[in-house]
Formats: sequence, structure tokens, C-alpha cells
Amino acid sequence: MPANVEIKARIASVEAMLPRALALSEDEHAQLIHQDDTFFTVPHGRLKLRVFADGAGELIHYHRVDTDGPKVSDYVIAPVTDPDALRQALQRACGQLGRVRKARLLVLVGPTRVHLDRVEGLGDFLELEVVLSKGQTEAEGQAIARAVMNALGVKEDALVSGAYLDLLAGVPA
Repeated sequence: MPANVEIKARIASVEAMLPRALALSEDEHAQLIHQDDTFFTVPHGRLKLRVFADGAGELIHYHRVDTDGPKVSDYVIAPVTDPDALRQALQRACGQLGRVRKARLLVLVGPTRVHLDRVEGLGDFLELEVVLSKGQTEAEGQAIARAVMNALGVKEDALVSGAYLDLLAGVPA
């Protein structure tokens, strides 16, 4: 099952962090991705339907502990051809927990996906995802995540533990 190590932190602004992220990347530009995530009530982990600006979608189920600092997330992603119909079916069957809309700038730094997120109703955040390759340990992923976090100048007190959904619901970070 695919896994990654994640870190999430509040940042002053996407615009201020973008040059730092690009300086660590081999790419000259960030990719803009608009995401609309609907979360559903499930007994284990989290289930969200992600819809992109072009109408494509994916259903994502994941497990992740909500702690500050690097944390492992294991996940399954299934492509979706009719996200609106699936959202309606899942709302009826499971119940909707909430919705998170964001504009995300993606910058690749080695095996790390640097996400600069502007989250509707919350503000600006940095999310690091170190995609673990087969045989790579959680500790190795955490070391990479910490190194990128430090290179970007992100301080420990900026880290948040939960998901954007939790922050929107007023759950303490």
C-alpha cells in the first residue's frame, strides 16, 4: 500500500514561501491545482472525494495520526468518472463531515511534494509529502521531511496536527 510522510504548517503567505520552495526544486515553476474535497463519515480512517477544476475526481481513503511533526499516512486512491453522482451517493449512505476547497501550488523537491495551499476560510499553509519508495523506512521519510522543512525556514511552532477539515470545524491544531 502506498505511504508518505507528511508535515503541515501555517505560513504567512503562499507568495512569500513560493520563492524558497522553487529555490530547492529543479523546476522553475509551480503547478496550480484547484481541489474541492468532500469528507464522509466512515468508521476507520478518513474518506474524501477530491474533485479537480477539470471535473476529474478521485476517491481517497487514508489513515494518519493527528500529531505535530512528520507522520505517516497510508492511502488508497481510486479514479472517479462521475464525482458529482458519487458525492451524492456517499452523502446519502455515509453522511458528509465537511468540505475543504483550496488552491494548491505544487513544487517538487526530490521525493518531496511541497504543497503551498490557500485554504478557503483558513488561510495559507505548507504541506510536505515525502512519498516513500518501496523499502524506505518511516524514519528516512521523516528525516527528509525535516530537512525540507528546515531548508524552507518553517519553525516547530508553526506545525499543525490535524487536517484542514478539523481546523475548519474549530478543532484545536
